[in-house]
Amino acid sequence: MRLRALLDTHTLGLKLLGGEEELDRTVRGVMTTDLRDPSRYLSGGELVLTGLAWRRDPDDSERFVRILAGAGVAGLGAGEAELGAIPDDLVQACVRHRLPLFAVDETVSFASITEYVVRQVSSERAGDLAAVVDRHRRLMTSGPAGGGPEVVLDLLGSDLDLRAWVLSPTGRQIAGSSLAGAGPELPAELAARLAGEHLAAARAGRRGPHRISLAGATYSLFPIRHEGRDLRQTLLSDWLLAVEADAGDWPEERLDLLHGVTQLIAVERDRRDAARTVRRRLAQEVLELVQTGAPPAEIAARLRVAAPVLLPGLGAAPHWQIVVARVEWEGGDVPGGPVAQSLLEEVLVDPGTFGPEPSDRIAVAHTGDEAVALVPLPAVPEDGAGAADGLHAGQLLRAIREPLGRGLADDGRLTVGVSASVHSAEGLRGALEEARHARRVAAARPGRVCAAGHEELASHVLLLPFVPDDVRRAFTARLLDPLRDYDRRHRAELIPTLEAFLDCDGSWTRCATRLHLHVNTLRYRVGRIEQLTGRDLSRLEDKLDFFLALRMS
Repeated sequence: MRLRALLDTHTLGLKLLGGEEELDRTVRGVMTTDLRDPSRYLSGGELVLTGLAWRRDPDDSERFVRILAGAGVAGLGAGEAELGAIPDDLVQACVRHRLPLFAVDETVSFASITEYVVRQVSSERAGDLAAVVDRHRRLMTSGPAGGGPEVVLDLLGSDLDLRAWVLSPTGRQIAGSSLAGAGPELPAELAARLAGEHLAAARAGRRGPHRISLAGATYSLFPIRHEGRDLRQTLLSDWLLAVEADAGDWPEERLDLLHGVTQLIAVERDRRDAARTVRRRLAQEVLELVQTGAPPAEIAARLRVAAPVLLPGLGAAPHWQIVVARVEWEGGDVPGGPVAQSLLEEVLVDPGTFGPEPSDRIAVAHTGDEAVALVPLPAVPEDGAGAADGLHAGQLLRAIREPLGRGLADDGRLTVGVSASVHSAEGLRGALEEARHARRVAAARPGRVCAAGHEELASHVLLLPFVPDDVRRAFTARLLDPLRDYDRRHRAELIPTLEAFLDCDGSWTRCATRLHLHVNTLRYRVGRIEQLTGRDLSRLEDKLDFFLALRMS
């Protein structure tokens, strides 16, 4: 809007004291201040409102106006409530620096002026942006992909001064916009928190946009989802739009505009889903060959077809890794296979899985409630140097546990198993079984999101999940219940002492140091454990029994 429009709005009661030739300046915002030097908060184009509390003597006016003119503000509004008439030294300073000056009647609040200007500026910008977004939508829906979500987010930044990001359900940044002086990257921890808050709000049935304050800023979260389907079918793979602003007091026009932006981004999401069709078909074919016991030569031939699609330009045959996931909802009314498939496609492209940059190389199939990902890894050189490390279950779990756990809420569960890497078709059948075994190990653990890897299958943890529940309960009760009862009655901390003693490999000195106890006190506690259970902690067999009981409890 122009400064001239403020004079034409009689309800504001503004009186022009100088700068009539500059009234065509554009107003981009409002700032109210009584600081002697507000330059750090000015970016240009503002209407500055001040109550003149900064003025102590006439020289202050020259200094204050010089700062405003240097910052490129559009105009200055001075309130009459503090000093009555506007001082002549301020009027003359504004004339010298060609800065339009308005007198604000004491009956008019700065808040009413601010509200009016912000409403006008937002309306103009939103109208312009809506037209641009509409043109962009027509281009994207009728022809080839335009420039991805970044194009739309840059419009939000340039036209509405909004920083915005498109995030995956785990907080992976898919696209981002930047403003002057601020980069497009959102800190990974903050992005994960935003994704988790969005999932929790969606599962709680709260209507978007969801607002949250984190790290000293307020964010509004807009869902980008497939309409008309059960929320649980898409929630764990849907994107979201995070905007650094509080949308709670936005007018309907701006909310409608942001809804249009999410629809536009959803078009790009659908394009990416369509591009995965070939990879899904390849994974399904390989999975069927492996499960039906097809000859390795036939599987190898199919992998040779898959390799150029998943790793274009790669000369040597890659190594492969398999990830198995299962999503289960209470009641069983939502099929878990498609949900797990979409989820793996989003999760396994995270930076850090295959390197510092995002990758879309994986192929995922689903059968029943299970999804299986075929993950290509760069081939190991002949000299063995630089062998591909592949994906680790712990790495995957850290990335997904917090946000996805909130999306699963109280009625869903995700379990994941990761195989070791194999270098040939002959190894794929074993890798698939290994990943499935690891997933069953993960399923035996408590928690909404659990993962296990191949490295755990050579440990006792492989055996524990398959011990019948009644046997587990009887075994742990026989060994640990006497200690728990004693701790409850005497607060003796025998269970923590036992755990520390085993963790220190039976070393009296190290265990006493860890527990901040005298060695004699530790010996007394261990003696009490042996007395209550009838076991001897100097014997390997008894140590092993206690160790397993603690693991199964």
